[in-house]
Amino acid sequence: MIIDSHQHFWNYDPIRDIWIDNSMAVLKRNFLPKDLKKIYQINSIEGCVAVQADQSEEETIFLLDQASKNSFIKGVVGWLDIKSSKLNDFLSYYTKYSAFKGLRHIVQNEKDENFMLKSDFQKGLSCLEEYNLTYDILIKEHQMDQAIKMVKKNPNQIFILDHIGKPKISKNVDSTWIKNINELSLNENVFCKISGLVTETKFLKWKVNDFYPYLEVVFNAFGIDRIMYGSDWPVCLLASNFKDTLDILNYYISSFSENEKNKVMSLNAIKAYNLST
Repeated sequence: MIIDSHQHFWNYDPIRDIWIDNSMAVLKRNFLPKDLKKIYQINSIEGCVAVQADQSEEETIFLLDQASKNSFIKGVVGWLDIKSSKLNDFLSYYTKYSAFKGLRHIVQNEKDENFMLKSDFQKGLSCLEEYNLTYDILIKEHQMDQAIKMVKKNPNQIFILDHIGKPKISKNVDSTWIKNINELSLNENVFCKISGLVTETKFLKWKVNDFYPYLEVVFNAFGIDRIMYGSDWPVCLLASNFKDTLDILNYYISSFSENEKNKVMSLNAIKAYNLST
């Protein structure tokens, strides 16, 4: 069984989706469950976690609606204003939807170097913990130190690091990224997604073994029980097709035991997000 722990849906809107610039023309169209379902059937993928791409409550409603109509969408990581004084009320409402599993904020775009450490953000994380919801960490390399501090302040909150912290994939693995990954992984409440790698390559060109040094660091740090597969579809299409992205991880774990493969490709995501399969 394979669970894709990270993908997106949208009805393309050039005003709302301004982040999709002309260099990303392939993404300037609708990407909906009917499109992904065909891809999943070809690649024997049984389910997914749909993750927010827009920071609005409407995005959360949209994703939950897609989940209600498509049984292969096992979970939704939505967006709500985690700093809002009304967050508890929002969570009380949205947790009525069984597919609602957690929140994500696009911290990588925040200029405040202490954004995740502010008291209102920390209070929001406490609310997530009360409702047994996850928080996906989307950051760039320079924000890893902030993420480490945030995680240490919230030892009972489940965190999932997206895209292995977005290192720049190059010939030389950055020593600071290695140090930060190792330190972050010491916190047992943090999982790590093998996702979004192909779009961090130089000029979006790559070979499978370009990723092996990074995968080795992540597997050594987090271990077999806290790593999960994610496609990052459709964003991955900027540098690859779906199957080639999937094969990066499949090739790497080809010598693993069946139990180990199952953990990476499905069971860890099911555990972290409390998915019903």
